Amino acid sequence: MQKKILCLAVILITASTLQVKAQNAKQESTYRKWFVGSSLFMLGNFSKVNNPEYIQLNFGYRITPKDVVSLDFKRSIYSFPIGLPFGPSFDKPGENYPGHARILAPTVGYQRFLWKGLFTSVHALNAFEKYMDKDKKKIGNGYTLYLNFHLGYQLKFFKNRFFFEPAIGCSYWPVRTNVPESFKAVEKKWPNYFIQPGLNFGFNL
Repeated sequence: MQKKILCLAVILITASTLQVKAQNAKQESTYRKWFVGSSLFMLGNFSKVNNPEYIQLNFGYRITPKDVVSLDFKRSIYSFPIGLPFGPSFDKPGENYPGHARILAPTVGYQRFLWKGLFTSVHALNAFEKYMDKDKKKIGNGYTLYLNFHLGYQLKFFKNRFFFEPAIGCSYWPVRTNVPESFKAVEKKWPNYFIQPGLNFGFNL
């Protein structure tokens, strides 16, 4: 399912760049300060294997046309090491955790537009995690600080009412506490970072 999401992202990026305009200047009549949004990663919820049960809701405010702050709420579950890359090892028997973890992650973010729609962003996810064994019994609570860095481009539709932000990003977790030993044994051979696309979209208010 993850490969299908990546293919969909490539198609959307290619199609969108042929149809839309970049970031508008502040003086344009379509400029709006507030927005709400989410992520196309929620399409992964249609997967029958390793369904992430992913939910994301973004609230944002444009301090200036180039400076944006946001407050996001994310919820998901995962049953494999986050650092596990897409490829032959993904979903390979023996690579999954002996159970799963459930995350609730309030997130703060800052986005800076560099030129037209080109932007960089950083988000800090405060992930409060509940670890479950194979029998879905709780075996512990933990905390992970995820720092997500993105470089992307904002595409606009319908007179700036709707936007899509394809990006390439790196997720890095410098703080990770109270991970059960059985989970550590699986994830210790993988790095504490992960390269992935960004697929956020939103509606300007």
